[in-house]
Amino acid sequence: MAALCRGRHRWKKINSLHIFTRSLTGKYEYDLVVIGGGSGGLACSKEAAQLGQKVAVLDYVEPSVKGTKWGLGGTCVNVGCIPKKLMHQAALLGTAVKDAKKYGWQISEPVSHDWATMAEGVQNHVRSLNWGHRVQLQDNHVIHCKYDDVPGAMEHGITNVALECAGFLTGIGLDTTVMVRSIALRGFDQQMAGLVTDYMEAYGTKFAWKCVPRSVDKLSSGALQVTWMDTQTGKEQKDTYDSVLWAVGRAPETKALGLDKVGVQLNNETGKIVVGADESTSVPNIYAFGDISEGRPELTPTAIKAGKLLARRLAGQSAELMNYDNVPTTVFTPLEYGCVGLSEEEAERRHGTDAIEVYHAFYKPLEFTVAERDASQCYIKVVCERRGDQKILGLHFTGPNAGEVTQGFAMSFQCGATYSHLLQTVGIHPTCAEELIKLNITKRSGLDATVTGC
Repeated sequence: MAALCRGRHRWKKINSLHIFTRSLTGKYEYDLVVIGGGSGGLACSKEAAQLGQKVAVLDYVEPSVKGTKWGLGGTCVNVGCIPKKLMHQAALLGTAVKDAKKYGWQISEPVSHDWATMAEGVQNHVRSLNWGHRVQLQDNHVIHCKYDDVPGAMEHGITNVALECAGFLTGIGLDTTVMVRSIALRGFDQQMAGLVTDYMEAYGTKFAWKCVPRSVDKLSSGALQVTWMDTQTGKEQKDTYDSVLWAVGRAPETKALGLDKVGVQLNNETGKIVVGADESTSVPNIYAFGDISEGRPELTPTAIKAGKLLARRLAGQSAELMNYDNVPTTVFTPLEYGCVGLSEEEAERRHGTDAIEVYHAFYKPLEFTVAERDASQCYIKVVCERRGDQKILGLHFTGPNAGEVTQGFAMSFQCGATYSHLLQTVGIHPTCAEELIKLNITKRSGLDATVTGC
């Protein structure tokens, strides 16, 4: 998402937002032109319009070779956070059905899942969000801009997020294998990543570790034959699958924008736009924020907040900059993983091993008890400075409702939370979040961190 501003203080009180669905010719003047109708672009444009500015939004999605095309809302609404969480919920409900028998519910066998019903429900909700965005943009027209040389999808396969998709596919009863080139959840705390994948393997997801795909061929039967190399043994292997999902990251669509013609600096390796603390690029009055910006987290809430703050700064209403520190996030795998702040590895790198203290615990959610579910990977750790007030540097949680738990504790990071603050907090019993405020065993001590009792 990029924003092009005519001038930092050249704003008119017009309160108009335009989104055109027809081709335009001639010249049109706006205070702000936003390229990209994703979460950040829409947030920025709506905020600017509310501040009385004349704004245009340019949005276009190149159809895939399978004919897929998105509505307004970008990755999050169409193929990211929203449909992902809904399908994750479908898998959780499948697990809940199994648990229900242990709680006395009489459920007729066999229990099966209908993909078409789920897909229709998810797509209907996504379409309602697409429509909602159009309605919210009042006086609305959308400019559909054709970008040249937009990279096409691979001949075979679809794309999405690896572990989250593998988790819900396994959860609804499909035979699923994840091929991992190096490590899982790059950029996250690797102890926590290991717990997530260990749980997934026990849950039924297969993993092909340290393997690299070589080719995908469509057989006469319609099945896809995948050939890959095991980098540890050097041996080549083959197997057939109904679908192949590529989850190797997203490439920014910056080349098609002609940014080189106006001098906008890019990171040559990633293709992302180099930005300053105020989202400014190397060219005056051109700004970039959201996933397209170098060094920024690829998360919807950060793009939304950054977009709103930029609109306010450009309108002269505020000088507040986006704070990218301590942004919370959650991975919606079968065992959810939520975190905020530094990983243990990053805390050690910044402060030194002897300068940090890690409080941790293995706990068993009450929900797992009667259902007799394995809780071996339900784990919490809080990384703190070792000296002084023991300021909390990072918080990590695997277990039910990780997103809800992490969101609540994330606010304390904005207030300089310390380990003492954690101990002074009264818990809500019986909850998983309560286990965080009971942490008292350090990794350094070597004591058993398994929670016992109520």
